[in-house]
Amino acid sequence: MSPPTIYIVDALRAAGGRRKGRLAAWHPVDLAAAVLDALVQRNDIDPPLIDDVIMGCVSQAGQQSSNVARNAVLASRLLPESVPGTTVDRQCGSSQQALQFAAQAVASGMMDVVVAAGVEHMSRVPMGIARTLPDANGLGNYRSPGLLARYPDMFSQFTGAEMMARKYALGRDTLDAYALESHRRAAAATRSGHFEREIVPLAIDAANGNAELHRIDEGIRFDASAQALAAVKPIEDGGLLTAASSSQICDGASAVLVANDAGLKKMGAQPLARLHASIVLGHDPVIMLEAPIPATTRVLARAGLTLQDIDLFEVNEAFASVPLAWLQALNADPSRLNVHGGAIALGHPLGASGTKLTATLVSALHRHGKRWGLLTMCESGGMANASIFERL
Repeated sequence: MSPPTIYIVDALRAAGGRRKGRLAAWHPVDLAAAVLDALVQRNDIDPPLIDDVIMGCVSQAGQQSSNVARNAVLASRLLPESVPGTTVDRQCGSSQQALQFAAQAVASGMMDVVVAAGVEHMSRVPMGIARTLPDANGLGNYRSPGLLARYPDMFSQFTGAEMMARKYALGRDTLDAYALESHRRAAAATRSGHFEREIVPLAIDAANGNAELHRIDEGIRFDASAQALAAVKPIEDGGLLTAASSSQICDGASAVLVANDAGLKKMGAQPLARLHASIVLGHDPVIMLEAPIPATTRVLARAGLTLQDIDLFEVNEAFASVPLAWLQALNADPSRLNVHGGAIALGHPLGASGTKLTATLVSALHRHGKRWGLLTMCESGGMANASIFERL
């Protein structure tokens, strides 16, 4: 008996907002709700058909606390109270994990229609606040004595990114050149309208006081130059990486509509893609960001494919050293990697990035007439999710 087919019916995202930028006035709950509503409306779904909303979010504090997924459902204009919601934290892979959980639910037949989503408003809920606030108020740190006894050097993503650069002999010029290419690809994709299908326009008050729609990723440097990137100081003294060769802090939300055959029939929907294979694994928590390399090998083996079979790769640009190390370790084709730019230009809204990149990858497969796409990303603590999609 063949395994059930897991369909991607649609995938949408907000255009990224820079820190304190164009999306700063949006509450994260309302931001997530707006993307959920757009997904429902565009696909003309009878809202009660949605069995669950599984939403990734890393900083589950402040305005993103108290189960942001359920709060987004309750803030929605279209979803009834009968639709539940739950929030997932697998660090930067949170919404990719939400997608994997959604896939497992529909594959099992326990649910037929599930929304996998993500939200991170890094302007309103700063990165790391969920761990720094308790520490600052005398409530302790997540690093337990047992954890520190086993890993006294953990955990710093910045240190891990530098370790990656040095392990793979990636110099400052190479890292900067990659960052520049990310901006150039993102700018070209924006000018060509590549992102229009996946982006949900959001109403904002512009700096001039006029109401307008936010529909272009705010972090793209359309005038990026090698000279400008070279002038940016390293994040750490003597380091190779800079803010310019690292992912941008970003406000964003994204959502993917997932279904099985029964769900498709209920909705009367035509899918865009299917999820062919998906895995998650743990790896070295000190270098931390290397996990996408073994994750890629494992998901390809599960899928029965080779890297040469994959037409497009999305490897999250947490830092330039991550996709560059991935390319080198796997001898992958750089022309297939992040073809429309990545998080260095477009932003990395942490818990929203997995479903955000799903939207970008599925859209790119259709735009370029390609069949297979692979998505993977590094995650704090030394983990990685990896997924392979087939365009339908």
